[in-house]
Amino acid sequence: MTITITAFDRSPDGGKGLARDTRVRWALEEVGQPYDVRLVGFPELKQPAHLALHPFGQIPTYEEGDLALFETGAIVFHLAERFAGLLPADADARARAISWMFAAVNTMEPPILDLTTARIFEGDKPWAAERLPLVQARIRPRLDQLAARLGKAEWLDGDFSAGDLMMVSVLLRLRPSGMLDDYPTLAAYVARGEARPAYQRAFADQLAVNTRA
Repeated sequence: MTITITAFDRSPDGGKGLARDTRVRWALEEVGQPYDVRLVGFPELKQPAHLALHPFGQIPTYEEGDLALFETGAIVFHLAERFAGLLPADADARARAISWMFAAVNTMEPPILDLTTARIFEGDKPWAAERLPLVQARIRPRLDQLAARLGKAEWLDGDFSAGDLMMVSVLLRLRPSGMLDDYPTLAAYVARGEARPAYQRAFADQLAVNTRA
């Protein structure tokens, strides 16, 4: 059955890989599964047809036969469970990789998204200059903890896994702020993720959508 995901017809980031469909594209490339992309504009996100797939009117969605999924964590987990390449065979290592997936979206991403909101959507507010350092201060302890845990390792727990895919995707959102520059080991970790051929293919596909005439 053909896998179909949704993505923005014009991503707010202009194709820099920050839109969440990139995570799903990356996972599909890692597990070697072909897929189709249905492009949607912002007005379509609120239409009944899309809301039937994603009740919160966002992207991406995932369709395969009668199965419809939303939320990147759930989609990547489904792919990792179904196809080889994103989760270890060892049961304990598998559980740890899944823990890192949850850590990426539950522990790391919320304050990072708050920074995106503060910089882009609230940057013109009179209180923005005072709020921004407070938001950054909430992120730094998490980065300190993550950097300490990663140490000099290549990946978070042995070989590359879905946990690394999700964590790198989340950390990429920090690049425009420059905060990653203060954490060389994390910056190198993100660069290793971006260097993976599967990520390169996913990034190129999303960029092509956003740079087409």
